[in-house]
Amino acid sequence: MIMPRGSDQLLLPVNPVFLWFTLVMALLLNMVPLGPHPALPDLVALVLVFWNVHQPRRVGVIAAFVFGLLVDVHQGALLGQHALAYTLLSFLAITIHRRVLWFSLAEQVLHVLPLFAAAHLVTLLVRLAAGDGLPGWSLLLAPVAEALLWPVASWLLLAPQRRPPDPDENRPL
Repeated sequence: MIMPRGSDQLLLPVNPVFLWFTLVMALLLNMVPLGPHPALPDLVALVLVFWNVHQPRRVGVIAAFVFGLLVDVHQGALLGQHALAYTLLSFLAITIHRRVLWFSLAEQVLHVLPLFAAAHLVTLLVRLAAGDGLPGWSLLLAPVAEALLWPVASWLLLAPQRRPPDPDENRPL
């Protein structure tokens, strides 16, 4: 992984069990019945983009498609609606992953905001094509909320990798 400028701490490799656990937990948190509110952030999309940016070889487009189908089945949405949006989101995140990691967290928020907006636009277009109505202007708040959660997600999901390794007299790093 490319370390951002100004970062003085090397990260340990991510544990694959932790990576997939966070994706499943995001899916379960999305399943909490809070009611259909269009401004709620999509935690699966947030965690998916995070791991696409930080570990693009471990979490890819196929994982995004599968999680999208799971969200579609849970929400009773048009089958493939979230799968299409998450696949596009994952593709775009993997495309810009090297560039995003060079920026600070505030600048990373500005880079991922258009990705989240594009994913919500795709789900809106699919819903409109299926004959659903416009959900209102509150739909614009969801990508902003997801982008604003990016620093929190970065802090939480990188925390296990920041652990200092066991000190060793023979290895100064």
